[in-house]
Amino acid sequence: MEKHQHVINMEKIKNIKEVESDICEEMAVLYKMFADPTRIKIMQVLQNNELNVCEIAYLLNMNHSAISHQLATLKIVNLVKSHKVGKEVYYSLADEHIAKILSIGCEHVLEDK
Repeated sequence: MEKHQHVINMEKIKNIKEVESDICEEMAVLYKMFADPTRIKIMQVLQNNELNVCEIAYLLNMNHSAISHQLATLKIVNLVKSHKVGKEVYYSLADEHIAKILSIGCEHVLEDK
């Protein structure tokens, strides 16, 4: 039985950037946030809207505490932002990158349907 010989073409790989572990870790946390259907639904309703917890709960037919819990998680990883108007807290997507990720994900899922 012949042993397989490993071939590395140094010319081909010399300009490929080194993978940075800390960036990969942060990206893994980001993508984990998209692994929960409830969080995706929340981000989708916030895509073009600024809403409070009650409005989000009503739209998604969920209870207030479940929405609050998910919003807190999304806020920690900087996917949503909030601001107060009087006693009400309003939420929106943190930036246009989040909207793009949602849009591209949806486009990919619908691609072959």
